[in-house]
Amino acid sequence: MDKAHNVQNVAIEGTVLRLRVDGKNYELDLAKASRRLATATPEQRANFEVSPAGYGIHWPDVDEDLSIDGLIGAKHPCPLAETKASTGRRTPA
Repeated sequence: MDKAHNVQNVAIEGTVLRLRVDGKNYELDLAKASRRLATATPEQRANFEVSPAGYGIHWPDVDEDLSIDGLIGAKHPCPLAETKASTGRRTPA
């Protein structure tokens, strides 16, 4: 499976979530991106995992998952829908 995104950097500095994704830099208002991260400690914010397929970022200490597409305003097809389409299964409407 191809990666949805190549996430090169994730950092939270003050109230800004900084990302480097697919060679582009993004700066997001942390409070708008995630209330949980906005109220998390620096230690909790520093503990994150980027999904191997490049679809999202997970912060286990605050139980937060954010999609890269949602953060940067991109749109990728759902891999589950693609799998069902290739096997001939129909997805519910």
